[in-house]
Amino acid sequence: MTFKKLVTATLVASVALTAIHAEELKGRGASFPGPVYKAWTAAYFAATGKKVNYTPTGSGDGIKSIKKRMVDFAGSDKPLKPEKLREAKLYMFPSVVGSIVLAYNIDGVKDGELKLSRAAIDAIFTGKAKFWDDAVITKENAGLKLPHEAITTCVRADKSGTTFNFTYFLNKINDAIKVSKKPTWKAAKVVAGKSNSGVSANIQQIKNSIGYIEYSYKIKLGLPAAQVENKEGKFINPTVKSFQDAAKYASWTADNDFYAVIGDPAGATSYPIVAATFILLPEEKTKTNKQVTAFMDWAYKNGDKAASDLGYVPLPASTKDEIRKYWEAKKIK
Repeated sequence: MTFKKLVTATLVASVALTAIHAEELKGRGASFPGPVYKAWTAAYFAATGKKVNYTPTGSGDGIKSIKKRMVDFAGSDKPLKPEKLREAKLYMFPSVVGSIVLAYNIDGVKDGELKLSRAAIDAIFTGKAKFWDDAVITKENAGLKLPHEAITTCVRADKSGTTFNFTYFLNKINDAIKVSKKPTWKAAKVVAGKSNSGVSANIQQIKNSIGYIEYSYKIKLGLPAAQVENKEGKFINPTVKSFQDAAKYASWTADNDFYAVIGDPAGATSYPIVAATFILLPEEKTKTNKQVTAFMDWAYKNGDKAASDLGYVPLPASTKDEIRKYWEAKKIK
């Protein structure tokens, strides 16, 4: 190859790489859907050659990043109310439903053996119960030998949608607990970690600990998780079926940009700590918005199995159709 041809080939390759890079969508935010977004983006690239890069940094960072237009789209487990969306000039729609489990590290206590009543959960996260053999915990666990060891509570260090949804559940038990992305915890012994992966790592490493994490992190790491008492007084194991039973109670409408908090639903078989996660888009970015909705439309059509395999609940077909109508109305499809 002559030098001239080599230079020409190099320039063509450079232009091609630049074009590919320009088409790469960048998103960041909620770590709650991180595992399913990783599966979806990899499968989408394999199927279409189009790259979507999502970094699970936490819902608070996602909201801040999209407001500052630092990314093409953001993920948030905390839905924004319509007036907040208008103020920030954003669109919002749900992507998938997931769940929050109470994972623990207690010697001799296997997955699903620990039962946590609503009173026990309140006592642990407000510091009223300081040791594992506190009466409020042992009351429902007569067959377990719980140690007289201090409870270490693993929580999020960052502003988190997972925390928002968990405190939403706690607030249903004890209205003195405020719903927040980053509350001031009153538990006896608190260790904070960044993102769901950081909290999961702390639970893995610290004996006699408990923490709240998204279900897929429990599955990936093989962490034991508690049965949780729902509002009907039933102790429910975290399973895809119990999440599906809970998700049936979600009420969506495009009129308010699909704003909904599902936590603590009705139903005797419903797992009580479930949450939807959302995509945020900037109103003015029509071109990239259409690329994001093309990716999400592909995921809605092709990503249900991956979501279910990871322990998420895919949106019902009727909800997906409502979201597509929303995209059309906003001229982002």
